[in-house]
Amino acid sequence: MFDTRELGRRPGALKRVSRSIEAPADLGIEVIGVAEGATVELSLRLESVMEGVLVTGTARAPLTGECVRCLEPLERELEADFQELFSYPDADARSRIADTDDDAEDDEEETLFLEDDFFDLEPVLRDAVVLSLPLQPVCQEDCPGLCSDCGARLADDPDHHHESVDIRWAALQGLAGSEMDGEKDNAPRSGGDDSQEK
Repeated sequence: MFDTRELGRRPGALKRVSRSIEAPADLGIEVIGVAEGATVELSLRLESVMEGVLVTGTARAPLTGECVRCLEPLERELEADFQELFSYPDADARSRIADTDDDAEDDEEETLFLEDDFFDLEPVLRDAVVLSLPLQPVCQEDCPGLCSDCGARLADDPDHHHESVDIRWAALQGLAGSEMDGEKDNAPRSGGDDSQEK
């Protein structure tokens, strides 16, 4: 929770905050994210506006995950920017009196409120981090992945390959092999037949 009491509801009042926090659980996606308890460095700018407190900030945190191509572990640094307005509790009542046409659009967006001049940054941080994550993280841009036949990591052995036959052509390849054997059997023999004719 972050305290905004120093701003005193004076529009234009400004406060800068730097804080290190522990990452909450499930801060990421299946293949990459911020480990629970990892240190997240926050740089925040709190600005008092008419409707509430505008929070602008940057979160920096270590990422851990695995390459989606070769499944090797990977580590990165994440930097996620965010901005969110935390409204005063009575701002909701004032907005209802305002133009009703705007209310339908406002309802679609979830409004965050200050509670006793404090705000909880976790939902904003969670959204900012998850939206900044790579959906398909790779250990390197040209990672060749794993061999589809044996699962070997192709980056470790660039010349790795298997002699494979397409099963759709395997029967024909067998026929081609027997044809070649038959041709060898039927090939004319040199020398022996000519001497018998003489």
